[in-house]
Amino acid sequence: MRKSVNDKGILTMMTAVLLITAAVSMATAQAPVDNQLRSYADVAEKTMPAVVNISTDKIVDSSSRRPFMNDPMFRRFFNMPDDDVHNNPERLEHSLGSGIVISSDGYILTNNHVVENASKIRVTFLGDKEYEAEIIGTDPPTDVALIKIDAENLPIVHIGDSDKLRVGDQVMAIGNPFGVGQTVTLGIVSALGRNIGLMDYSDLIQTDASINPGNSGGALVNMQGRLVGMNAAILSRSGGSQGIGFAIPTSMAMRIVDSLKETGTVQRAYLGVLPQPVDQSMADYYGMDRPRGVLITQVNEDTPAEKAGLKDGDIILSVDGREIKNPSMLRNVISLSEVGQEVELAIVREGAEQNVAVKLEKFPDPEQVAEIDDPDEDETLDGVIVREMTTSMRAMMETLPEDMEGLVVTGVEQTSNAAREGLAEGDIILEVGKEPVTTLKGYQQALGKNTDRPVFLRVYKPLQRQSIYIAVPR
Repeated sequence: MRKSVNDKGILTMMTAVLLITAAVSMATAQAPVDNQLRSYADVAEKTMPAVVNISTDKIVDSSSRRPFMNDPMFRRFFNMPDDDVHNNPERLEHSLGSGIVISSDGYILTNNHVVENASKIRVTFLGDKEYEAEIIGTDPPTDVALIKIDAENLPIVHIGDSDKLRVGDQVMAIGNPFGVGQTVTLGIVSALGRNIGLMDYSDLIQTDASINPGNSGGALVNMQGRLVGMNAAILSRSGGSQGIGFAIPTSMAMRIVDSLKETGTVQRAYLGVLPQPVDQSMADYYGMDRPRGVLITQVNEDTPAEKAGLKDGDIILSVDGREIKNPSMLRNVISLSEVGQEVELAIVREGAEQNVAVKLEKFPDPEQVAEIDDPDEDETLDGVIVREMTTSMRAMMETLPEDMEGLVVTGVEQTSNAAREGLAEGDIILEVGKEPVTTLKGYQQALGKNTDRPVFLRVYKPLQRQSIYIAVPR
């Protein structure tokens, strides 16, 4: 009797196990339906119609790009008539890029380098609808441009808040890589606040979403399909994507767009200090628990900083509550503020924190500074105009090393030997023939030596923050 009861219990348990197993099997069979692999098609479908392909025609000086063609021997080798180079020094160059429709009436955001010097700009939408565009305004220091087409009721990408991005957030890049057609790639935000030296003002988003040539000016969107950046650059040894791409954040791009739309130009505010990073030793000296902010190494005369009472040796911790981590960040935050705006700086002075209010002023134009401070100029070197560096000029160049002395290049003719060798407006000539030059008289005397040889210059490039040597044929 006991054995029968036990057998009945075992049977009941086995039945229960079978029922549970069947239920699990049914749930497993339904799992692929209820938990499908995540798709990003909705984000792509929402944003792709508002990202356009841009093609441009540019007239370039072929003689400067192919100087060997001026040699009769090479012209004969290539079966080129002797008068071809001289009568046809210009040639047509085509380039490709991308753009982002930001308003339904035809305003399109793109990179300055996509449309710079373009004689014709064509915009093509997904579906091959093509328009001709005009340039509303460009801002080379941030590599931002605004163009417009004559159209209405266009699809747009809604603007997101790039300041809310976090490292690790998923993003999608949309553009026209290598001219193959509109393409989407997926990645994450790899870093924020990058400065890679390609732009005067940069606060770049780094991403590992594949960005290639042709993606420039395309959209970087978040998983809500909102624009958080404009693709602008890559770091690559091969010329293709290696997972290190950069985008201009919308917080910067849209501030530039608003100015370009209103006036066609960008007015920038400035502070007038020379900042440097704070390291651990400086933090220890100032009694801080860790390196923070930027150290003011020089307050320039007659600038907003001087008028507000800032001093050499002050450490700027924040601007209107926004933490300042490096000199580049300080420059970006100030330059994107409104001219005439009063900002509050949190600083450390003599070991104590305090707040200082500064009324920002318009960044001086180079021409105005030259007219006010130093009307004298020199054109001793063919096609090159230089001026002695003044206090106001130095104040404008906030990234210039404090102890650097030289002559400021204020003009270079594009057809001159100096331009062909790489000398550009804004460069600082430090030496002529290995002799330091800080005055026009010293510059002229140095140029007067070794006239049978090219002029050997040591030049500081503010954009690259490095000095190079240039040999200019006389």
